[in-house]
Amino acid sequence: MPIRLAIRLLICSVLVLAGLPAQAQKLKELVSVGGVRNNQLLGYGLVVGLDGSGDQTSQTPFTTQSLTNMLQQLGVTLPAGTKLQLKNVAAVSLTANLPAFSRVGQTIDVVVSSMGNAKSLRGGTLLMSPLKGADGKIYAVAQGNVIVAGAGASAGGSSTQVNQLAVGRIPDGATVEREVPGGVGAGDNITLALSNADFSTANRVAQAINANMGSNTARALDARTIQVRAPQDPDARVPFMAKMENLSITPEEVLPKVVINARTGSIVMNRTVTLEPCAISHGNLTVTISASNDVSQPKPLSGGITTPVQNATVDVKAEKGGVTTVAKSVSLNDVARALNKIGATPQDLLAILQAMKAAGALKAELEVI
Repeated sequence: MPIRLAIRLLICSVLVLAGLPAQAQKLKELVSVGGVRNNQLLGYGLVVGLDGSGDQTSQTPFTTQSLTNMLQQLGVTLPAGTKLQLKNVAAVSLTANLPAFSRVGQTIDVVVSSMGNAKSLRGGTLLMSPLKGADGKIYAVAQGNVIVAGAGASAGGSSTQVNQLAVGRIPDGATVEREVPGGVGAGDNITLALSNADFSTANRVAQAINANMGSNTARALDARTIQVRAPQDPDARVPFMAKMENLSITPEEVLPKVVINARTGSIVMNRTVTLEPCAISHGNLTVTISASNDVSQPKPLSGGITTPVQNATVDVKAEKGGVTTVAKSVSLNDVARALNKIGATPQDLLAILQAMKAAGALKAELEVI
């Protein structure tokens, strides 16, 4: 399948899926509960047992220092002036997410990332390392075998690599040692926060809760926050939350928006994007620079020196672009068909959409990320 045709089909598929009519959603899909969230954890540790792919200690002195400190804690004292030349140890940073309502003894996944110049963490084992929260307290302890999804090999000055070798993962590699206080069991009210701020949706959420859970139970404080009066009995709060989060809510129609990723050329539009009548002409300008290497040879007995000479040739080619008339459309299929008629690649569409927005033909917010 030609690349351009595949790209067009991909754009059309995304637009058609985005153009489906709005449907009711469960409340838990639209909001988050105040105090119920993940907490980031950060740590530092050593990965050992690498097959000669660890840090070069001459360039990463913190690896040697960390290993020396660990050995001293284990009762091993190195003679003064000892210079360690290690190839199977790597200093790593550890990151993890502590889910809400985590309890002591539960396990969480850990991401292990090289901090030095280790070539690979494949086959390594992370030694026991604490994971701390933003308050500096230890919430989990990590240890285990590192799993690396990548692969690589090198020989004779040639090498090949698939995926990243300096980052790995330890499934269930950390054990929770401290619980995060909070939850829905304290206070008179529960706060709900909409994922997308919108006054109409916030009002609909409050009305749905009042209609099903009792009048004056909820009130919208702003475009994002809904305050809900919770039962005073702590044992009744979980059933109350279970019933409330399954209420059906139809969110407000989203605003027209086109999101462009300038790095990858990806373009995504929502279902409310429309076009006004316009005419588009697009041509490509190609600049080709080629170089040929020649040798300037002096005449015999002239005393000259043979000198390499590089001759550069610059060729500019401008392709003519025809004028395409785009009629007013209110359907995403029409928008996709109009853009594909131009025959432009996604990279070309970046400039075209920006020009259409500036001309007032594209009725949507344009966001470039």
